[in-house]
Amino acid sequence: MSYSTLPPSIKAVLSEMLSPLPLKLSIDCWGKDQLAINHTLDDLPQIQLRIHHPGVIRTLFLSQDPFVLAEAYLQNFLDFTGEIEDVMCLDKLSLSHLKRSLLVKAWLEAIALPRLPLSLQAQTPWQKLTARTRDRDLAVIEHHYNIGNDFYRLWLDPNCVYSCAHFEHEKMSLQAAQEAKLDLICQKLQLKPGDYLLDIGCGWGGLLCWAATHYGVKAHGITLSKEQLAFNQQLIASKGLEQQLTVQLLDYRDIPQKPTFDKIVSIGMVEHVGVKNYPIYFQRALSALKPEGLFLNHGITASEAWNGSTLNERFIQRYIFPDVEASRLFTILQGAEEEGFEIVDVDAWRVHYGKTLRCWADNLNENLEQAIALIGERRVRIWQIYFIGCALAFEQNQMGIYQVLHRRRADRTWNLPLTRKNWVC
Repeated sequence: MSYSTLPPSIKAVLSEMLSPLPLKLSIDCWGKDQLAINHTLDDLPQIQLRIHHPGVIRTLFLSQDPFVLAEAYLQNFLDFTGEIEDVMCLDKLSLSHLKRSLLVKAWLEAIALPRLPLSLQAQTPWQKLTARTRDRDLAVIEHHYNIGNDFYRLWLDPNCVYSCAHFEHEKMSLQAAQEAKLDLICQKLQLKPGDYLLDIGCGWGGLLCWAATHYGVKAHGITLSKEQLAFNQQLIASKGLEQQLTVQLLDYRDIPQKPTFDKIVSIGMVEHVGVKNYPIYFQRALSALKPEGLFLNHGITASEAWNGSTLNERFIQRYIFPDVEASRLFTILQGAEEEGFEIVDVDAWRVHYGKTLRCWADNLNENLEQAIALIGERRVRIWQIYFIGCALAFEQNQMGIYQVLHRRRADRTWNLPLTRKNWVC
């Protein structure tokens, strides 16, 4: 179908709105019109946008929400040439400095443009379920993980560790950095042969296997993902660790309410619990921990509590991990203290997660054809945007990540080395 050229007031608004961005932009409007933004500036990254349907412009102007561009891209109504990282500048679009009279004219022109043939809103069946309930948590986990283990193995390290690595130097490989992380966790927990470890949200079992083979512990992992359970069962059998390791499908709210474990670890789980469920999360961990035990809680935080206002948060919530909630660090610490934990150590890992996400993005790009064959081009695009967007958020200190070591406040005898440097061998 052939569409008319871009209306004049819309063209003027786009030019004024886009020119403050640090980009040299070429915009093709469904083959009928072109815009050149900042083309006299040579030191800016170059991006070419191709808008295939005027309904993208209509929706953008009527909603005044730059998130429309991300959704249009994922629905193939918009394409671009250039680096994803540079395109992220479009989230800074603002109409606040433009004249009201011009905006009114552009808005009236936008109403007259053709509508998109389908809604940009993604279908989200879990939204019909009550937030933070067992049913919805399970539905969200299935959405995220049941795309298949083969996809994750394309870009994770060989141990399939799906959390922040720990880079001891700039040239450290992802595999080495993930192994360094696993070992550091084990040392912080003072693991020793005979200890019984609980891993809340054990993923694909990387930490379980590391703790069993390097520290001689028995360990139990819980997950809500059937894909991860099957993977773990096969992994444990292949390594002959059936006498040391077990994994089950279990909600964290169903952790045994008696002192069962010498040590407990939760890596990248707390941000999926939700602030209102912090009391039950920390209470369950405390009740399951034996006297003199240790609990290591590792999770993502935000410089400002999430409230649905940022594009990064909204993108993650809609396409990657619905219901994820990154709170302020003090909110997590307060939640732990109020349920009876003592805070022993707080370790900041923000820079490490930026590097980890860049490694994942590079690995995915190196295996792009295989990834598309497994989950389709649109879903691969989602993950590419996710990796780069989150990497930037960590690098720019919009998001953080901390490892926090806890003891039971009821334990009066100090059972750790006196100085921090002696906790880790």
